[in-house]
Amino acid sequence: MATTASPYGLRAVNRNDGMPYAGATSQFLINPAGLASNIFNGQVVIINAAGYVALSTATGADLTTNNLGGVDLGALGVFVGCSYINAQGQQIYGQYYPANTTGVVTAYVITDPSVTFQAQLDGAADQSDFGANTFFAAVQSSSTGSTQTGNSNSALESTTVTTAAAFKIIGFASPVTDAFPDVLVKFNPGAHAFTNAVGI
Repeated sequence: MATTASPYGLRAVNRNDGMPYAGATSQFLINPAGLASNIFNGQVVIINAAGYVALSTATGADLTTNNLGGVDLGALGVFVGCSYINAQGQQIYGQYYPANTTGVVTAYVITDPSVTFQAQLDGAADQSDFGANTFFAAVQSSSTGSTQTGNSNSALESTTVTTAAAFKIIGFASPVTDAFPDVLVKFNPGAHAFTNAVGI
């Protein structure tokens, strides 16, 4: 039971049609000159104007000025780790991207817009929140995760909306009466780069 606030970002659980999620990811580059922010497992990422993976710094509270990928662009998907060569010449497979890591860094991202994710709300909910829209309760940043576990600690907003927003609640993964319910969500069309027609 989710009686305490212990958010973990977005975790893939299955597909929207109920079929299993097989763990597929796509690989992209992070700027070899280094990125100024950590990227934690379970955070939403974008493709920036230079063509590299970067952390989304919007909450997704709307699909225009506060779209996860910037105005109208949408997110690339959910970051689940990376690989790079460290200063000792060792190949590292990391749960998260440490800020300012340089060189060839490959990001692993769940890009499939039909994947269902589990996340925790930042407060109470009820059955009427089923089918409503939500978004990140706070902007993702270098501090919205743990460098010990490598995991995100971002929560979704419990005050749901009927207007356009990043995610739709399509189920509950814990009792809806919990103080901080775990919900199942999907990216809404337009909140994901693969379901809109806008280019960078």
